[in-house]
Amino acid sequence: MKTVRVALVGDYDPAVTAHRAIPEALRLSGQRLGVAVDPTWTHTATLGPGVPQLADFAGIWCVPASPYANTDGALAAIRFARENGRPYLGTCGGFQHALLEYARNALGRAEAEHAETSPDAAMPLVSRLSCSLVEKRGRVNFVEGSRLRAIYGADHAEEGYHCNYGLNPDYESIFRDATLKVAARDKAGEVRAMELSGHPFFFVTLFQAERAALRGVEHPLVTAFVEAAGL
Repeated sequence: MKTVRVALVGDYDPAVTAHRAIPEALRLSGQRLGVAVDPTWTHTATLGPGVPQLADFAGIWCVPASPYANTDGALAAIRFARENGRPYLGTCGGFQHALLEYARNALGRAEAEHAETSPDAAMPLVSRLSCSLVEKRGRVNFVEGSRLRAIYGADHAEEGYHCNYGLNPDYESIFRDATLKVAARDKAGEVRAMELSGHPFFFVTLFQAERAALRGVEHPLVTAFVEAAGL
């Protein structure tokens, strides 16, 4: 049986629900695809410039539970995946930091910051949500023509969250002509997922798709990630 190695970039904490769910989500998807998934927790404190230790992984998942011990390390991992065509999935904190990485390094907005760690930033690209999504579920509507919609095979889904921060609506316009595009919104129209065009697999979601595994359910987005990493 083929083995697919996946780096889980984040600071493992067994008390975090998503951290318990992710290995099981990968196992269920691997089972569906007939591959063995080997997930390796990669603490952000171990990541330096160029992240050479990620070179041998087939896929990179930047996991929830930020702020990370080493924000620069997490951003370096995301940049490595984006620039090298390495399959990437970012959920919750992985969504937030992918926006920061792209804004800074692809759009030249070096001032882009996360309001949780830089509350007085001139450009709080990631800001506190108007309503907390900690332990909430809600409908997400997939943008017509998006790859995410094709992966789900549906125009909407119900997903679970555990977050207080997301894309600041005041700065959504900087992505209007970018390759990182909106792929899903909530019922109020706020961004809940984005995807990178021209990349083999680069999807980021504010919701935590991995939570389906705690109900014994294989998730289509996780399966698509494993499939891309196994190619």
